Amino acid sequence: MDALTFVILAALVGLAGFVLYTCVRIVPQAKVMVVERLGKFHGVATSGLNLLIPFLDSPRPIEMRTGNRYMRSTMVDLREQVMGFETVQVITHDNVNMEVGSVIYYQIVDAAKALYQVENLALAIEQLTMTNLRNVMGSLTLDQTLTSRETVNTRLRMVLDEATEKWGVKVTRVELREIEPPQAIKSAMAKQMTAERERRAEVTKAEGDKAAAILQAEGQKISRILQAEGERDAEVARAEGHKRATMLEAEGKAEATRLTFEAIHSGHATPEVLALRYMETLQEIGKGDNKMFIPYEATATLGAISVIKDVFFAKEDAARRPAPQAPGTRPAPTAASLSAQSIARSNVIAEPATLTGASAPQARRPRPPSEQDE
Repeated sequence: MDALTFVILAALVGLAGFVLYTCVRIVPQAKVMVVERLGKFHGVATSGLNLLIPFLDSPRPIEMRTGNRYMRSTMVDLREQVMGFETVQVITHDNVNMEVGSVIYYQIVDAAKALYQVENLALAIEQLTMTNLRNVMGSLTLDQTLTSRETVNTRLRMVLDEATEKWGVKVTRVELREIEPPQAIKSAMAKQMTAERERRAEVTKAEGDKAAAILQAEGQKISRILQAEGERDAEVARAEGHKRATMLEAEGKAEATRLTFEAIHSGHATPEVLALRYMETLQEIGKGDNKMFIPYEATATLGAISVIKDVFFAKEDAARRPAPQAPGTRPAPTAASLSAQSIARSNVIAEPATLTGASAPQARRPRPPSEQDE
């Protein structure tokens, strides 16, 4: 084989390999390839083995963003993509400058539209996101942007989804990654937060003191009520006890009086016995120092004494009576008469004053036994 033949065979083999490479294309799962024939859209090659006509069919490349770089590829990825953006300067409705970073999640649902409806899909999505983010944040105040992130995310997703629908792209989610207000605003917010927390602490402490005072007052009220009820019950119990004791004492005295009265009547006590008991009672009452006994009826008492003398000493006087003396001489007093006279002198006899204020009459002095005998 000469050199010319070898060159021809090598050229044929290379041509065959090139034809095979250009004719047979294997597309991975979840990816597609847009095929153009003679520069015109021909179809979309799905995952698997695909045959192309050499020199007539060619894949259309697409430029996608990966991280911070843009890459060209003949395969269009149909999976959900994530695209993060650097922080951008926005101005809120109350003229506060802040930096906002966002993240967008999207998915290509129509590869042909993604290639033919927009020149650079990744760049278009990036610029559309930034402009709509400024518009949405400009319509909100500082407090709303900090407290209403979900509202901002929803509004951004709706606006981007509506704008990218004709590009064959579906925006599934938009998130605000970070919101950085100026340092002065941060300091003011920190002071405001500190003041708010101090206010809440004071309010909580005041409410606690109020509740404690109310509970203490209620406790004192209940304690006083219970104490008053206890004292009332004690007073009632003491009164009941005193009443019962008085009733029992009165019943005892009544029973004693009744028994004494029955004993006196059943024993047929004579006036002499009653007078003797009266004298014994007076002697018991007169015991002790600094006491004065004034009987109510002194004449009756003296009469009882004379009766006692007549009963107990009549026979003795009769037995001891001496012989009659000469006229003009008085007999000597006996021991009984002297005892009766000493008892009469030891007692101060006075009648109580009348209601009209008149003085009581003076009690008569009892006569000696010798005079009574005469």
